[in-house]
Amino acid sequence: MDIDPDGPVPVYIQIADTIQARIERGDYPKGRRIPSESALQQETGTARATVRHAIDELRRRDLVYTVPMRGTFVGTPPK
Repeated sequence: MDIDPDGPVPVYIQIADTIQARIERGDYPKGRRIPSESALQQETGTARATVRHAIDELRRRDLVYTVPMRGTFVGTPPK
């Protein structure tokens, strides 16, 4: 994942945008779990808080939902 820590776009937005692009091209289809916070932290070389902020942004965009102790999944939560 290409992250520019000195760029004009906040790092958490860069991470969220990259994950959103992966969702849109089908790398992470609906219902699939996205990588864990620790995996994304390693991939991006950023702090866990930054990754959490990116996942929060994806939730705000209604792209993912989180199930405690299970992970974060693409789509809306099942009813």
